[in-house]
Amino acid sequence: MNWLNKLERKFGKYAIHNLMYYIVILYAVGVFVNIVNPYFYSLHLSLNAERILHGEVWRLVTFMIKPPDSSLIFVIFALYLYYMIGTNLERQWGAFRFNIYFFTGIIGTIAAAFVLYAITGYSYALDTNYLNMSLFFAFAATYPDYQLLLFFIIPIKMKYLAMLDGLYYIVAFFTGGIAVKVAIVLSLANFIIYFFSTRNYRKLSPYEMKRKREYRQQVKAPKSITKHKCAICGRTEKDDDNLEFRFCSKCDGNYEYCSEHLYTHQHIKKQ
Repeated sequence: MNWLNKLERKFGKYAIHNLMYYIVILYAVGVFVNIVNPYFYSLHLSLNAERILHGEVWRLVTFMIKPPDSSLIFVIFALYLYYMIGTNLERQWGAFRFNIYFFTGIIGTIAAAFVLYAITGYSYALDTNYLNMSLFFAFAATYPDYQLLLFFIIPIKMKYLAMLDGLYYIVAFFTGGIAVKVAIVLSLANFIIYFFSTRNYRKLSPYEMKRKREYRQQVKAPKSITKHKCAICGRTEKDDDNLEFRFCSKCDGNYEYCSEHLYTHQHIKKQ
């Protein structure tokens, strides 16, 4: 992605760090608005292309506050999940690349609303559902073996959940109407661009990023000796004073992990 590297060198300093923190705050505002007046969002804040063309331009931003679901319990779980996904992607890719990915999804959603209005003459109230799903797909592509507890009981890897969701969207695309097709293609454009428009997307994988980081550490003389180092991400106590490190009793050998990867790594067994 040479074009992305050039953009990052030129505009990287303007990236919003901890972006998902602010997005979760917007969702929290949406929850509050829904509790106070369930109809206020759809009447005044939703992504309504017709109303935007009539001057209500704030809808281009305010549509983002709609939470993933109306159920408060599910919203709390969903917000935690998306915050975890977003912060890990930002940590892995860097703030600028994650900003580009996220806001490309926002622009795609807005574009889908206007294209549908131009084709059908009807304003489809699109929200951030497809955008959130694109974050889920990106996380699954970056961390395919990361496990979630389905129904809080059954452990399942992200790649299998992503496959099921991908199958659902493929079926929806071929069986749905024009509105569904346009919404899926444009709203998921960020994922398509990032992971299918180039053969070099694997450079963003955790393995490749870790390999490059270890190579840079080998060719560069160390400034000081560290006591701890994560076997997954390579971070030490020098990278973050708040990091905690533990040895895994289930791995064959002295493998140490940071608190972030202690319970999510694959155990190493000698043959």
